[in-house]
Amino acid sequence: MPDHEDPEFEAGATVELALDDLRRLLPIDPEHLREQLPGLEPERHVTDWGRSERVEAVVDRTLYDFLYHYWHRVEVEGVENVPLQGGALLVANHSGVFPSDGAMIAKAIRERHGRGRALQLATESHLAGLPGVGMLATKLGAVAAHPANLHRLLFDERQLVLVFPEGTHGVRKALGQRYRLRPFEGAAFAPIAIHARVPIVPVAVLGAEEALPRFGGLGPLKRLITGVGGIAITTGLPLPAKFRIRFLEPVETDGVDPASSGDPGFVDGLQNDIRALIQENLLELVAQRRSVWLG
Repeated sequence: MPDHEDPEFEAGATVELALDDLRRLLPIDPEHLREQLPGLEPERHVTDWGRSERVEAVVDRTLYDFLYHYWHRVEVEGVENVPLQGGALLVANHSGVFPSDGAMIAKAIRERHGRGRALQLATESHLAGLPGVGMLATKLGAVAAHPANLHRLLFDERQLVLVFPEGTHGVRKALGQRYRLRPFEGAAFAPIAIHARVPIVPVAVLGAEEALPRFGGLGPLKRLITGVGGIAITTGLPLPAKFRIRFLEPVETDGVDPASSGDPGFVDGLQNDIRALIQENLLELVAQRRSVWLG
């Protein structure tokens, strides 16, 4: 039997007596208090990638809806080329200081697509590290453009993923270089689609270059911002340029030998063909446009 004069025994007995007193005072057992507490934001649904349905819905209602319907008055063509189910890799031209093109593409699919599918946006890896901006981008569906991430999204989860192969070079274009696609050098999106066995859907976007144009950059301040390629001089707020988004016919990869993804010549040829297709449609859209603001 334990010695009642043992300090450890006396401490344990004191704790047990305190718990007995607490049980008598409270209307329910303390062990079940947690069950009575409300859950933390029970209506909130967050995916494994950090995407928040609630945050996305709020931004969609308060910002994207206004930009899409009233500010940019987006016109959409060929949205039926986006698969109703299964994974697909969307490849678009990139422009404007901020990714309004990606937001409007995602909104167009939600508004006009037969199933209103969600779209994941592949972004530069440094974006997630930017204070505030990175967290918000993640909640809105941004994912670091690592091949493993994209393969999981396309092959395992069968989702839609949007990539901008021009990368940061696309947003650095001056006004005189509008709608002239930068080379897709170093942006190996074709092997990802081939390995995931998903179609590639080219997308041409008109209007983003004028909505948030880049007039230049502040080179001396570049060193002050880690991971960001300098500070761009722009309008600050988007201008009411009219958007036209054209989804082109998908390029199927089912019949492509997976071994071809390791052939630089084949990969470059396929990506250059897709780049040329987007460029051709962009020039056609520009030629059809009568006004930057009215379309």
